Amino acid sequence: MHKEQELPRWDGPLSHPFYSHVVKRILDFLLALILLIPGVVIMLPLALWVRLDSPGPVIYRAPRGGYHNRTFTIYKFRSMVVGSDQTGSCTAKDDERVTRSGRIMRRLKMDELPQLFNILKGDMSFVGPRPELLKYTTRYTKEEECILWVRPGVTDRSSIVFIAQDEIVGTENPVENYEKLVLPEKNRLRVEYARNQSFALDVRLFLETILGVGRKMGHRV
Repeated sequence: MHKEQELPRWDGPLSHPFYSHVVKRILDFLLALILLIPGVVIMLPLALWVRLDSPGPVIYRAPRGGYHNRTFTIYKFRSMVVGSDQTGSCTAKDDERVTRSGRIMRRLKMDELPQLFNILKGDMSFVGPRPELLKYTTRYTKEEECILWVRPGVTDRSSIVFIAQDEIVGTENPVENYEKLVLPEKNRLRVEYARNQSFALDVRLFLETILGVGRKMGHRV
């Protein structure tokens, strides 16, 4: 279990607060239940693949900054060799720490499938600001603190814009490049979402994510 950390607090207004707090939670829970059976059918062979591909646990668990300023444990299929998070917090282009199964799962975003359970628990939503490492979450500015007042999501605008993030950060100094070239814009997009969350926006981002993954697959073929 991760140690609870003090996160920035924000008590400002939200757009569509009833949708954000109530309606969206109901929709997330029902959709997650519907997807659970086909999701498990897909996840079982993926879990076996991860297990056979490299030594270590099937599921990667890590603390993230979450809803209402609370930390939570995010679930992913492990896509890197054990201990990679101790040698660098950012995945570089052609990163040798990524496993063979991990490269394919990341391309298809299938490493995120275990987050169905995060959604069922109420830690996450299908659409919302992607949860960040605690070392970055604790640095949010006053304006950025609203990010923690909506549920983090499996996808958001920043996931679409930076779908090829590894190529942007490159191979030299990926962490420095992430903090300089990616993180500020990601946080701007997260704030934009938190302040404008709505059903129509969520549907649009969900569909754009599916199209973005499809284009990425086509580009790599």
